[in-house]
Amino acid sequence: MPSGDEVSGPPEETPDPAPGREPRTQDAAGEPEDGTGEPGGDGASADTPAPRSRLRTRIAVGVSLLLILSLVVTLTVPAGRDSLRSLWCGLTGGVCPAEDLPPITEDEETDWRTRMGPEEAALWGNYVALGDSYSSGDGAGDYAPETAAAGGCWRSANAYAHLIDDEFDFAGSLAFYACSSHRGKEMVDELGTPDSQIERVTEHTSLVTLGIGGNDLGFIPVLRTCIVRMPLLESSVCTEQEEDVDKRMRHFEETLATVIAEIRDRAPDARVLVLGYPRLFPEEPPGMYYTLTTKDQLWLNGVAERFNERIRDVAYRADGDVYGSRQTGSVEYVNTFSALTGHEVSAEDAWLNGIVLGRFGEGLKVDRATFHPTAQGQMSIAERVRLQILEGPERVLYVSRETLERVDESLLHTELGGPLDPAHPPSDAPSESPREEDPVNEADG
Repeated sequence: MPSGDEVSGPPEETPDPAPGREPRTQDAAGEPEDGTGEPGGDGASADTPAPRSRLRTRIAVGVSLLLILSLVVTLTVPAGRDSLRSLWCGLTGGVCPAEDLPPITEDEETDWRTRMGPEEAALWGNYVALGDSYSSGDGAGDYAPETAAAGGCWRSANAYAHLIDDEFDFAGSLAFYACSSHRGKEMVDELGTPDSQIERVTEHTSLVTLGIGGNDLGFIPVLRTCIVRMPLLESSVCTEQEEDVDKRMRHFEETLATVIAEIRDRAPDARVLVLGYPRLFPEEPPGMYYTLTTKDQLWLNGVAERFNERIRDVAYRADGDVYGSRQTGSVEYVNTFSALTGHEVSAEDAWLNGIVLGRFGEGLKVDRATFHPTAQGQMSIAERVRLQILEGPERVLYVSRETLERVDESLLHTELGGPLDPAHPPSDAPSESPREEDPVNEADG
């Protein structure tokens, strides 16, 4: 017996559809559907899209709107800007800004800064060239007479700073103060004195080039130890210096960060270009170079490469702080490591000075200009600097609108040399004394 809720008897037959009509179906809710997908509809005509096609179209439109909304959120909500931050970190070799990236706003063009292209951001003021012997042009000949003496700065007319000054039309002038044997530590210690390179940087400096660190690392003494050794073929005397070299590298990072901060404090609108050092030996040395084995040469190349990486990272961190806090100016790294490729010290057409031989019986003498770029080498380094000026960093550049409105030719000329320039000292300022020769570091660059 069926229960009270059940109905006995045969199932009802569904009548056949009318000729020319598709049989109706039921949707999940039990409602009848026809070709329109609507209850009780009359069916789709030949020109009307199929119901599922319509549904797919509506879904696609909805997804597109959601994607657009997500993009807007990414650009406006700080929590959604991780992708932009990751992009910046990737562009800067994995070194991220210390602060979050500045928000993108509609008033970028009306704030206190003026957006400028790379070249114009470098040329609106004076150009100040700082650094050691690789920047002074020691080894390139044609020296300024007052600098060409024992303990002097050995500033060459062939140095890359002069080539850059000739290449570009600066609104101001070149202030060339790079000095042979100089160290980053000296730059910091000499602050506030007429001998200071950093004090040459002034508010209306638009470009600073800085090549420093080789003497802090003690690269020439390291080379001297590698080359002038007893016995001459002792295999470990060169590479066993690695621990001391790495220690000096780590210490220099803090020094360089201080130097950059002091430069930016004096010229907050300037583009500061920090140069690395070129590779001295071929990527694959063909054999011995004097007493340097192939292993020695590869180790020395590796030291230069690791040192450049540290210099680069300090520069990138400094620029991350500048960009992340919406400041003006920039700090940029110039890669010169491969600038002498094919013309390293052992090449027939070398763009580096080789080892200077002493008189008979004196053996090898590692002179001041040994392993320093020739005039042609300086030209190759200048090309790297030139390209950086033209291409700029991987971000936009800003200069203070107030600075640009104030600058003029007379002001730029007045600022040349800085406030402690001994050529124009105040009545109560001491005159500059000549640099004393340091016999221990006479061969430093």
